[in-house]
Amino acid sequence: MILRIISAMTQLVRPGDRVGAGNGLRARKRDETRRRIAAAAVDLVTEQGIPATTVEQIVELAEVGRATFFRYFESKELAIAAGLNDVAIYVFTATVRDLPADLGALDAVRAAQRVLAGDFDELRPMYLDQALLSRSSPAMTAWTLYLYVDWEVAIADAVRPRFDDLVPGDPRPRMVGAMTMAATRLAVDEWVATDGRGDLPELLERHLAPFEVRGMQ
Repeated sequence: MILRIISAMTQLVRPGDRVGAGNGLRARKRDETRRRIAAAAVDLVTEQGIPATTVEQIVELAEVGRATFFRYFESKELAIAAGLNDVAIYVFTATVRDLPADLGALDAVRAAQRVLAGDFDELRPMYLDQALLSRSSPAMTAWTLYLYVDWEVAIADAVRPRFDDLVPGDPRPRMVGAMTMAATRLAVDEWVATDGRGDLPELLERHLAPFEVRGMQ
């Protein structure tokens, strides 16, 4: 997982990647700046943890001014959350796309969760820090829910090729993303309530298990 994170971090500031693509040069530059700040935050957190990371360190590494930082993020916590979110989306959707093509959409999501669960015990403290960070204030909670929409869209894009009967406006890919994130939120809430002592991958598996919609398996 650490190697996946390091590899994914190099993808966060590619021109035209995901958000901002096709919206003009100015929009792409804004998105690249946001990604560079967020990637710097992730780099620092990976090395030294969330408490030790400061806005000053982030702006220095990202090579932007404090004023620029605060045009994009209200706090270091929001920058860290955005950066971790970008990395996690990239890793998860890349894992989904790498799975055998004969897996249905929901089965591919479940399989990707199992693949990424391999390093859970090693990274448990980091996952708990992230979960607590996302719940540390009303602003962070709201921001986390906002980021879930990015996840829904990204998962929908990743699983769309696994449907062979899509029609224009077909809601099923987005529903897979929405159901995945609903199950994730419930599983993480339950896990955090135990102070991170439980088995988060098992909770995710259990919360995803009940879903079955025509053409999604």
